[in-house]
Amino acid sequence: MLNTILDAFALLAHLDSGVLAIVLLSLKVSLSAVLLGALLGLPLGAWVAVADFRGKAVFTVLLSGMMGMPTVVLGVIVYLLLSRSGPLGELGLLFTPSAMILAQTLLVAPLIAALTKQVVEDVWRDYATELRAFRYTPWQSMLTLLYDCRYSLIVAVLAGLGRAISEVGAVMIIGGNINGFTRVMSTAIALETAKGDLPLSIALGLVLISMVLGLNALAYGLRQWAMYKFG
Repeated sequence: MLNTILDAFALLAHLDSGVLAIVLLSLKVSLSAVLLGALLGLPLGAWVAVADFRGKAVFTVLLSGMMGMPTVVLGVIVYLLLSRSGPLGELGLLFTPSAMILAQTLLVAPLIAALTKQVVEDVWRDYATELRAFRYTPWQSMLTLLYDCRYSLIVAVLAGLGRAISEVGAVMIIGGNINGFTRVMSTAIALETAKGDLPLSIALGLVLISMVLGLNALAYGLRQWAMYKFG
């Protein structure tokens, strides 16, 4: 065990090219997915918080339920859409980083939307009367509250990034875990552990844990800074 751990640290210390390629691809896929997920989830969550429409309660329940969707189920759904016989098969996206970005976007967008709804809804209760007095439309109210809650919403986006970068089920199904092309940290850890290459698994695991802890620390720091600055 000690030799395995030392070998893992040696891979990190020497910036092994294989480890570096996997880490960089993981960041590329997850950051792209979170960017797209935020573009979808932030306005969607804010709209649900301020708008009054028929079926809002049902939609809210569905949105919250999608936060806990099993990643392997999402992976199967996207696989069916992108497979050769599926409706999007002609795009040739299956087993590519683009397909992995799509799957992770569908995974994190509901999470960001649900967290955004909760944050904006809390502020909406305090400012609804004033915004209505100014005759703001739901769209204008949504944009105003998104800006007002921007520091709290950064935490929601970071939560989405944390889920995306540690996800394994969907990207394994959609990406195929092809070495040098679609292999990311989470899938590489699963595969290399099964193959018995524990030093690489531990090295990637240490990087993954460090990123997740770093994201949580950043989220906590931003929240504390916003509370200190704005009260």
